[in-house]
Order: sequence, then structure tokens, then C-alpha cells
Amino acid sequence: MESVLYRRIKELTQEKHESLAQVERTLGLSNGIISTWKTGKASADKVKLIANYFGVTTDYLLGNSDETHGDNRPKLQKIARNASKLDDSDLSMLDGIMEQIFKEKFDDNDK
Repeated sequence: MESVLYRRIKELTQEKHESLAQVERTLGLSNGIISTWKTGKASADKVKLIANYFGVTTDYLLGNSDETHGDNRPKLQKIARNASKLDDSDLSMLDGIMEQIFKEKFDDNDK
């Protein structure tokens, strides 16, 4: 039985019109290593490397999620971390600023 990891990597390579060998060469992986993941396990650093290459989450590759894209943008993560430390007054001010930005950017009510 094929592992979820192997199956999803194959699907992603097909979407990019690449072969497994091309991905391995591009990422500097050993020739044929991805095929060994059909039934075996890949190291965490290799899974992360593949996920970054395809722009998907490691959870998606490993079958822990069907969502391909997590929110891995560093600036957005920093905002979320810092916002969690704000008091209610500061959060209200931040909400107002964000609402104005969204209004200018997207001109809709989906905030």
C-alpha cells in the first residue's frame, strides 16, 4: 500500500509537470529516495524540504490535513503572536486599522 506522503508527492509533481527524479535533482536529494517513501518513512527534514518546494504544509504531505496551505507567512505569524499580547483597547485600535486597510484594499464587507 502506498503511503499518503508518496501519493501526495506524486500528485504534486504531476500538477507541476515534473518527474520525481526532477524534484530530487532540484532539491539535491539522492536519486530514487522519494520512491523509497512508498512504504517507508521520510525524515522530518526531507518532508519539510519537499513541503517548502511545493508550497504546501507538512501536515498535508503526511495526511494529517487535507488543506494544502497553512498560513506560514512570517509577518502574519508575527502579527498574530503580538496581537495575542494586546489588551482590549489596543485590540480595538488594531481592528479599526485593519478594517480601514481591508476597506481600501478589497472594498467589501468580508472583514
